[in-house]
Amino acid sequence: MLPLLISGGLLVLLFIFFIGIYNTLSKSRILVKEAWSGIGAYLQQRNDVIPNMVEIVKGYAGHENKTLTEVTRWRNKSAMASTAAEQNEASAGLGKALIDLYQVTENYPDLKANQNFLKLQEDLAVLENSINQSRRYYNGTVREFNQQRVVFPKNLVASMFGFNEEVFFKEDEAAHTVPKISF
Repeated sequence: MLPLLISGGLLVLLFIFFIGIYNTLSKSRILVKEAWSGIGAYLQQRNDVIPNMVEIVKGYAGHENKTLTEVTRWRNKSAMASTAAEQNEASAGLGKALIDLYQVTENYPDLKANQNFLKLQEDLAVLENSINQSRRYYNGTVREFNQQRVVFPKNLVASMFGFNEEVFFKEDEAAHTVPKISF
Protein backbone atom coordinates (compact mmCIF):
# COMPACT_ATOMS: atom_id res chain seq x y z
CA MET A 1 0.00 0.00 0.00
CA LEU A 2 2.81 2.42 0.90
CA PRO A 3 4.57 2.06 -2.49
CA LEU A 4 1.25 2.82 -4.21
CA LEU A 5 0.79 6.00 -2.14
CA ILE A 6 4.38 7.10 -2.84
CA SER A 7 3.92 6.45 -6.58
CA GLY A 8 0.62 8.34 -6.57
CA GLY A 9 2.19 11.23 -4.68
CA LEU A 10 5.07 11.41 -7.12
CA LEU A 11 2.66 11.42 -10.06
CA VAL A 12 0.68 14.26 -8.48
CA LEU A 13 3.89 16.24 -7.88
CA LEU A 14 5.02 15.59 -11.46
CA PHE A 15 1.61 16.69 -12.75
CA ILE A 16 1.77 19.89 -10.67
CA PHE A 17 5.31 20.51 -11.94
CA PHE A 18 4.16 20.22 -15.58
CA ILE A 19 1.21 22.50 -14.88
CA GLY A 20 3.67 25.10 -13.56
CA ILE A 21 5.76 24.81 -16.71
CA TYR A 22 2.67 25.11 -18.91
CA ASN A 23 1.54 28.22 -17.02
CA THR A 24 4.99 29.81 -17.30
CA LEU A 25 5.08 29.22 -21.07
CA SER A 26 1.51 30.53 -21.42
CA LYS A 27 2.38 33.73 -19.55
CA SER A 28 5.47 34.25 -21.72
CA ARG A 29 3.43 33.76 -24.89
CA ILE A 30 0.94 36.37 -23.64
CA LEU A 31 3.82 38.82 -23.08
CA VAL A 32 4.98 38.26 -26.67
CA LYS A 33 1.47 38.95 -27.97
CA GLU A 34 1.17 42.03 -25.78
CA ALA A 35 4.52 43.31 -27.06
CA TRP A 36 3.42 42.72 -30.66
CA SER A 37 0.23 44.63 -29.93
CA GLY A 38 2.31 47.58 -28.68
CA ILE A 39 4.23 47.66 -31.95
CA GLY A 40 0.94 47.48 -33.82
CA ALA A 41 -0.44 50.50 -32.00
CA TYR A 42 2.56 52.64 -32.96
CA LEU A 43 2.54 51.32 -36.52
CA GLN A 44 -1.12 52.30 -36.81
CA GLN A 45 -0.33 55.82 -35.61
CA ARG A 46 2.50 56.02 -38.16
CA ASN A 47 0.17 54.76 -40.87
CA ASP A 48 -2.29 57.51 -39.93
CA VAL A 49 0.37 60.24 -40.26
CA ILE A 50 1.77 59.15 -43.62
CA PRO A 51 -1.31 59.92 -45.80
CA ASN A 52 -1.29 63.49 -44.46
CA MET A 53 2.36 63.86 -45.43
CA VAL A 54 1.65 62.46 -48.89
CA GLU A 55 -1.21 64.94 -49.38
CA ILE A 56 0.98 67.90 -48.42
CA VAL A 57 3.77 66.73 -50.72
CA LYS A 58 1.22 66.27 -53.53
CA GLY A 59 0.31 69.92 -53.21
CA TYR A 60 3.92 70.95 -53.81
CA ALA A 61 5.26 68.12 -55.92
CA GLY A 62 2.27 66.42 -57.49
CA HIS A 63 4.28 65.24 -60.46
CA GLU A 64 6.36 62.96 -58.19
CA ASN A 65 3.71 60.27 -58.52
CA LYS A 66 6.06 57.28 -58.44
CA THR A 67 7.47 58.25 -55.04
CA LEU A 68 4.04 59.07 -53.62
CA THR A 69 2.60 55.82 -54.94
CA GLU A 70 5.41 53.80 -53.35
CA VAL A 71 4.90 55.46 -49.97
CA THR A 72 1.18 54.74 -50.14
CA ARG A 73 1.71 51.15 -51.32
CA TRP A 74 4.13 50.30 -48.51
CA ARG A 75 2.01 52.09 -45.94
CA ASN A 76 -0.94 49.92 -46.98
CA LYS A 77 1.20 46.77 -46.79
CA SER A 78 2.24 47.78 -43.30
CA ALA A 79 -1.38 48.29 -42.29
CA MET A 80 -2.32 44.85 -43.67
CA ALA A 81 0.64 42.94 -42.17
CA SER A 82 -0.43 40.41 -39.57
CA THR A 83 2.85 38.66 -38.78
CA ALA A 84 6.30 39.82 -37.77
CA ALA A 85 7.72 38.57 -41.09
CA GLU A 86 5.15 40.55 -43.12
CA GLN A 87 5.73 43.62 -40.95
CA ASN A 88 9.50 43.29 -41.40
CA GLU A 89 9.07 43.38 -45.16
CA ALA A 90 6.57 46.25 -45.06
CA SER A 91 8.72 48.32 -42.69
CA ALA A 92 11.77 47.89 -44.90
CA GLY A 93 9.83 48.98 -47.99
CA LEU A 94 8.18 51.88 -46.18
CA GLY A 95 11.50 53.07 -44.79
CA LYS A 96 13.01 53.17 -48.28
CA ALA A 97 9.93 54.90 -49.69
CA LEU A 98 10.04 57.55 -46.94
CA ILE A 99 13.72 58.19 -47.64
CA ASP A 100 12.80 58.73 -51.30
CA LEU A 101 9.97 61.06 -50.21
CA TYR A 102 12.34 63.10 -48.08
CA GLN A 103 14.76 63.33 -51.02
CA VAL A 104 11.93 64.69 -53.17
CA THR A 105 11.15 67.34 -50.55
CA GLU A 106 14.73 68.62 -50.80
CA ASN A 107 13.83 70.02 -54.23
CA TYR A 108 10.96 72.10 -52.81
CA PRO A 109 12.10 74.77 -50.33
CA ASP A 110 8.53 75.95 -49.76
CA LEU A 111 7.53 72.42 -48.77
CA LYS A 112 10.48 72.10 -46.39
CA ALA A 113 9.30 75.32 -44.71
CA ASN A 114 5.62 74.29 -44.54
CA GLN A 115 4.63 74.18 -40.85
CA ASN A 116 2.19 71.29 -41.32
CA PHE A 117 4.81 69.22 -43.11
CA LEU A 118 7.42 70.02 -40.46
CA LYS A 119 4.99 69.01 -37.71
CA LEU A 120 4.18 65.74 -39.47
CA GLN A 121 7.90 65.04 -39.92
CA GLU A 122 8.42 65.65 -36.21
CA ASP A 123 5.45 63.41 -35.31
CA LEU A 124 6.80 60.70 -37.59
CA ALA A 125 10.25 60.91 -35.99
CA VAL A 126 8.71 60.52 -32.51
CA LEU A 127 6.63 57.58 -33.71
CA GLU A 128 9.66 55.90 -35.29
CA ASN A 129 11.49 56.21 -31.97
CA SER A 130 8.51 54.68 -30.14
CA ILE A 131 8.31 51.88 -32.72
CA ASN A 132 12.02 51.14 -32.20
CA GLN A 133 11.54 50.98 -28.43
CA SER A 134 8.55 48.69 -28.90
CA ARG A 135 10.55 46.47 -31.24
CA ARG A 136 13.28 46.12 -28.61
CA TYR A 137 10.70 45.18 -25.98
CA TYR A 138 9.04 42.73 -28.36
CA ASN A 139 12.36 41.11 -29.27
CA GLY A 140 13.18 40.81 -25.57
CA THR A 141 9.92 39.00 -24.87
CA VAL A 142 10.48 36.76 -27.91
CA ARG A 143 13.99 35.98 -26.69
CA GLU A 144 12.73 35.04 -23.21
CA PHE A 145 9.90 32.91 -24.63
CA ASN A 146 12.14 31.12 -27.13
CA GLN A 147 14.75 30.46 -24.45
CA GLN A 148 12.11 28.97 -22.17
CA ARG A 149 10.80 26.72 -24.94
CA VAL A 150 14.12 25.04 -25.65
CA VAL A 151 15.42 24.18 -22.18
CA PHE A 152 14.68 20.86 -20.52
CA PRO A 153 12.04 20.02 -19.22
CA LYS A 154 10.10 22.98 -20.64
CA ASN A 155 10.86 21.80 -24.17
CA LEU A 156 8.80 18.67 -23.48
CA VAL A 157 5.75 20.67 -22.43
CA ALA A 158 6.30 23.19 -25.25
CA SER A 159 6.33 20.47 -27.91
CA MET A 160 3.35 18.64 -26.37
CA PHE A 161 1.17 21.76 -26.30
CA GLY A 162 2.27 23.55 -29.48
CA PHE A 163 4.32 26.40 -28.06
CA ASN A 164 6.02 27.26 -31.36
CA GLU A 165 9.04 29.49 -31.81
CA GLU A 166 8.23 33.19 -32.16
CA VAL A 167 9.84 35.33 -34.88
CA PHE A 168 12.05 38.28 -33.99
CA PHE A 169 11.32 41.69 -35.47
CA LYS A 170 14.36 42.21 -37.68
CA GLU A 171 16.17 45.40 -38.50
CA ASP A 172 15.88 46.87 -41.94
CA GLU A 173 18.54 45.51 -44.30
CA ALA A 174 19.20 49.11 -45.36
CA ALA A 175 20.50 49.74 -41.82
CA HIS A 176 23.68 47.92 -42.85
CA THR A 177 24.28 50.31 -45.76
CA VAL A 178 25.92 53.68 -45.25
CA PRO A 179 23.49 56.36 -46.51
CA LYS A 180 24.55 58.70 -49.29
CA ILE A 181 24.62 62.32 -48.23
CA SER A 182 25.16 65.08 -50.72
CA PHE A 183 25.13 68.84 -50.34
